[in-house]
Amino acid sequence: MASMAELDLQELLDRATLAADASWPGAAITRLEPLHGGVSSITFAATLTDAGAEDRRVVVKVAPPGLAPVRNRDVLRQARLLRALAGAPGVAVPEVLLEDDGTPPFFVMSYVEGQSYEPKLGLGKSPPGPEVIDRRARAAAQMLARLQSLEPADYGLAEEPVIGPAEELERWRRLFETCPGDLRSGEQELYEALAASVPEALDARILHGDYRVGNMQFAGEELAAIIDWEIWSLGDPRHDLAWLLVYADPAQRFVEEFDAANAAAAAGMPKGDELLAEYQSIRPVELEGLDWFLACCNYKIASTTAVLSKRNRRLPEPDPGMVVAASSLGAITERGLETLARART
Repeated sequence: MASMAELDLQELLDRATLAADASWPGAAITRLEPLHGGVSSITFAATLTDAGAEDRRVVVKVAPPGLAPVRNRDVLRQARLLRALAGAPGVAVPEVLLEDDGTPPFFVMSYVEGQSYEPKLGLGKSPPGPEVIDRRARAAAQMLARLQSLEPADYGLAEEPVIGPAEELERWRRLFETCPGDLRSGEQELYEALAASVPEALDARILHGDYRVGNMQFAGEELAAIIDWEIWSLGDPRHDLAWLLVYADPAQRFVEEFDAANAAAAAGMPKGDELLAEYQSIRPVELEGLDWFLACCNYKIASTTAVLSKRNRRLPEPDPGMVVAASSLGAITERGLETLARART
């Protein structure tokens, strides 16, 4: 997660209040509280006061100071995407309220009440019941279909670069190469198998980049907002769909054993083919080559896990969950190889 060490919180409050006052004379941003979520920017809950209505809770996303606000740190690019999606039929995202392109840049968006919980990975204190998990996952699949029904050009995104499947694979290979050998179990074999069988790209759609139920806010069973758009792009829609399906039964793990409540929640997660059917009930399109994208998702998960594990080793007190995650790296790449083998039969 981005560090707050160099961030002047009072200056941030002053700048945010100036931006609020410019939109609503007399308005202010107060009471910054750090929030978990996202790894490339710094996120706070705050209060917007005197904006012509009752005080409201908001979220402030700030680029990390001292680093160029580019790629996943470009918070204003995230804001632009959220503005573009405002009002898109059947797609729920937070509302962007304010932006500031100073140093560091930030934007303010609505705070969406709800719960964010990842079945099969999370250890929630009060996890939802299995029936709720089932309905949440199906809602996520349906909303993805609606998101991917949008033509990017209709939302002002025609000039965005499109990332093809081969380029996406290479991005994660380069990340993997920064890791020591003991964190790269099966990596080369899986990479070579993927590189030798890259499918032809489908028409580009808006990609979240980490589309899973843990990156959504749910009000009960209702999907209230898709959050954490730090790595959005335009690309092949099978990337996001496969990501959702992989997390229906991930090889990755962060705990050795779930307690009863979290195990029950995990059991409520629909199978991948059920989520695919929900998606295709809204967007009935041909999805040949989906197994390649499922395998590629496992490669990307392994790459991310290896990098985070490398960083975890450097900490004075390593996170036990990341230690467990590192032990699952071989299983993740093996799952990818099994998926590709299935595609060839």
